[in-house]
Amino acid sequence: MLFKKQGFPEESDLVLCTVTSVQFHSVFVDIDEYGKGGMIHISEIAPGRIRNIRDYVKEGKKIVCKVLRINQEKGYIDLSLRRVNESEKRRKIEGIKRQQNAEKIIEIAAGKLGLKTEQLYDEISSKIKEYASLYEFFEAAVKDGKLLESFGIDKKYISILAETINQRIKPSEVQIIGKFKITTFAPDGIGIIKESLKRAQEAAKGISIHYLGSGFFRLMVKASDYKEAEKLIKNATDSAMGYAIKNSGTAEFIRESG
Repeated sequence: MLFKKQGFPEESDLVLCTVTSVQFHSVFVDIDEYGKGGMIHISEIAPGRIRNIRDYVKEGKKIVCKVLRINQEKGYIDLSLRRVNESEKRRKIEGIKRQQNAEKIIEIAAGKLGLKTEQLYDEISSKIKEYASLYEFFEAAVKDGKLLESFGIDKKYISILAETINQRIKPSEVQIIGKFKITTFAPDGIGIIKESLKRAQEAAKGISIHYLGSGFFRLMVKASDYKEAEKLIKNATDSAMGYAIKNSGTAEFIRESG
């Protein structure tokens, strides 16, 4: 990774490592994010008895490990491979890919601006400490075109930086889907159903409604995050249900996915 973290990781942290040496009872690695070495005892490679350690690790292989113990005075970092589950591994790898993408944005923008990559990195990272990562800041900048300027990024850099960010990071989108059923035995039942659905559309901009048959309709909303999507689907279903019930009907929303 281009930019290294300072100091030591914390116990239980997940770290990306490169295997440098495989011994009979242990594996030595470089911890990529910190530029430090670490060791995995054979007992922390995999559950159960291990006949050949090289069945699990080889020199040059990238692996995600969990930090077990740290001795800062001696510089020892003990790691575990077997204590990392698949979901943790996926999340860590995804986070690394995002960091690498953020670093690439800095590298490309710096090249266009005639700056050293480290110079542009320092210019930005020193001003965005409230963000957990550089990628998170860039992701927010995609949604808010004025964010770079509001954080005091040098105006000479903003245009090129914004262009590069928008080329490499697309706005995130989530969706909530469900079945909506309206039942009414009123003389003007069809009119009540139509008006209920109309109110759903008015209450949630961009909602998609499709008839499925037997009184069921498929409702789908999309938004940049789940909080906004939940708000939209609630507004839509509350409006539709409220009108149906007020006119002697019944309605229910059955969420399918989101």
